[in-house]
Amino acid sequence: MSAKIENLGVCPPGAEPAGKITMAHGGGGRRMHRLLHDVILPAFDNPLLGAQHDGAVFEAAGARLAMTTDGYVVRPIFFPGGDIGHLAVCGTINDLAMCAARPLHIAAGFIIEEGFPIDDLARIAASMRATAEAEKVTIVTGDTKVIEAASGDGVYVTTTGIGQVADGQDIRPNRAVPGDAVILSGDIARHGIAVMAAREGLGFETPIESDVAPLWRPVDAVIRAGIDIHCLRDLTRGGLATSLIEIAESARVTIQVDEAVIEVDGPVRGACEILGLDPLYVANEGRFVAIVPRAQAETAISVLGTEAREVGQVVSRSGTGVVAKTVIGGERALDMLSGDQLPRIC
Repeated sequence: MSAKIENLGVCPPGAEPAGKITMAHGGGGRRMHRLLHDVILPAFDNPLLGAQHDGAVFEAAGARLAMTTDGYVVRPIFFPGGDIGHLAVCGTINDLAMCAARPLHIAAGFIIEEGFPIDDLARIAASMRATAEAEKVTIVTGDTKVIEAASGDGVYVTTTGIGQVADGQDIRPNRAVPGDAVILSGDIARHGIAVMAAREGLGFETPIESDVAPLWRPVDAVIRAGIDIHCLRDLTRGGLATSLIEIAESARVTIQVDEAVIEVDGPVRGACEILGLDPLYVANEGRFVAIVPRAQAETAISVLGTEAREVGQVVSRSGTGVVAKTVIGGERALDMLSGDQLPRIC
């Protein structure tokens, strides 16, 4: 029997029907991880894909290039701090940045539901153009499709980006080694909570805005400072915890983090407590981790600015995983969630 995609909502652990894809597969959790490793990666197996980086890094005509692609299905399409167009351009820039690649060009595809307001589409396109122009990136090609009414969520955007890798950079998840420091660029969990609040009409006393932002400039500053960056990862679906778990599995190391030094803005933390969410797993769209040699951690932090801080370290090769020191002095193992805490946030 062929597999089917069903929009059933997030399934509890062990409840997904055999041979079918559910919404629980769609985020940054263990089901998506299994889907990729059991179906997608074996189907297209090759060394570039096998690196499991934010983009593919390769040589062409004497240049080192990076390429990435992504789809954006956020709901609602306009949210505090951004919209699907701004998100799509930033997300593409950020995936290239995580490969140490200066973004050059983007291709964009639109899947538009019949009846979607033209004014809203124009607003999205203008947002994409403004974001790209501010980052000196050009949107050079694309595709537009219109689908039947009630068969989508208004508009979906897909993008592909290409960039030029900075000279001398070899940034990969499996370069993390014991003794490295884990540097976090800022506070976490604002994007996921901002989108959730807008979707559900939650009125918090202090408005929460998404952190969506392009990341090439801070990454470029760290590169120019001469830091030997071992790994970069932007903290999108699955948040900080899932990103570190993926790095630990790729490098076959244990990463230890200290929850007391991971900044979560007060209103965001309060919203997470009300909603029963762990901020370590909530998505971000303007934050990243840099894994660098311990001796260069202070320099990296000074380059990134006052919001950046060292939140952990790579501690051993005796095991694989992520351990968090809690605010009360205990420890807890971080594991991938069965599904996404907040579906449809990017």
